[in-house]
Amino acid sequence: MENIAPTKSNLMKAKSSLEFSKKGFELLDQKRNVLIREIMGLVDKSKEIQKRVNELFKEAYEALQMANITMGIQFVEDIASTVPEVEEFEIIFKSVMGVEVPIVKHSKEMERPSYSFYQTNSALDVAFTKFQEVKLLLFELAEIENAVFRLAHDIKKTQRRANALENIQIPKYENLVKSIQEVLEEKDREDFFRLKVVKKKRLKKQKTP
Repeated sequence: MENIAPTKSNLMKAKSSLEFSKKGFELLDQKRNVLIREIMGLVDKSKEIQKRVNELFKEAYEALQMANITMGIQFVEDIASTVPEVEEFEIIFKSVMGVEVPIVKHSKEMERPSYSFYQTNSALDVAFTKFQEVKLLLFELAEIENAVFRLAHDIKKTQRRANALENIQIPKYENLVKSIQEVLEEKDREDFFRLKVVKKKRLKKQKTP
């Protein structure tokens, strides 16, 4: 325990610090609970999207395999090389209980095929469409997984701070308040006893002729 003089002033300071620590713990506990609920919702959503991505990939590769068989691998590769890379997206951030999480802004419209319908077939169209759907879902999945990572990191940090308050700061100030109160109460009893003795002596002196 710190070497703090057992005065009424220090008792008031210790009580104030104890109250501040308790309020701080309550706020951190509330923040932690909100973040946990947020992250649980995102994890559930991530699982749903991942499941849909896996299904779409399977359908897309089956269609692509059919296109390779019916049109020839080299021809399909030549067409694939004409598909432009994804570049038009923007990352902004929003705050969730003070945690900055990303939002990927991008066009949700399906791109038109970059190839001619001449000498192609429906299998290639299906593959193109499915991969387009996968691309849009991957934008959303990347956004969610990054948010989950950031929220999980902040939950750990919040947990450490809450634990420090609950297990170190709050007990420390509770013990300090108790210690100072005990010393002051003992001092009050001693002062009361002394006053009582002095008063008794005065009364005895007044009665003596």
